[in-house]
Amino acid sequence: MPDGTGGRHHSRKNVRIKVELRARMRAVRRGIPIASRRAAARLAAIHALRIIGARRTVAVYLSIGDELGTGPLILALLRRRHRLCVPRINGRSMAFVAIGPGTPLRLNRYGIAQPVGGSRVRRVDAVLLPLLAFDRSGKRLGQGGGHYDRALASRRPYRQPLRVGYGYSLQEVPQVPATAHDVDLHAIVTEAGVQWPTG
Repeated sequence: MPDGTGGRHHSRKNVRIKVELRARMRAVRRGIPIASRRAAARLAAIHALRIIGARRTVAVYLSIGDELGTGPLILALLRRRHRLCVPRINGRSMAFVAIGPGTPLRLNRYGIAQPVGGSRVRRVDAVLLPLLAFDRSGKRLGQGGGHYDRALASRRPYRQPLRVGYGYSLQEVPQVPATAHDVDLHAIVTEAGVQWPTG
């Protein structure tokens, strides 16, 4: 009778591959010139608006460092009068909280700005997820905290939204190692356009 050690070995191998891939993709992202990052953010916003369409409540991350910038997209969504929310992390849990012009923010322990107050949003129609890497099957490699995976798991209240990975085209890899708790993407938006998973 199988003792499950093969499954544990596969899981440990995937974790190791993820760690190595994160380090490599962080270096790739750092290597993108600032002017190219700004241009990519403007182009990606145009593509994202196309697939968000009339979806009312949109969750978007507040970009930091060399992540694909969400500033142009946030401004465009506000102009189109979408309801915006952003992640607020508390320990291992994450909730989406309404945000608007003038919402007070403070940095969390990861250096990410998040609302100080604000109401928790119960329904999200589309969510844009930051990523370090993605593949054509819709697998996403995040920072490793698992906050999005837990928040968007099927047993959670945010199980319905369109899940859109948001990153640079250079972040595509042949295969992202997946684990059982990873949440797949419905679409990926980069400066080059929209990709729909093939897997």
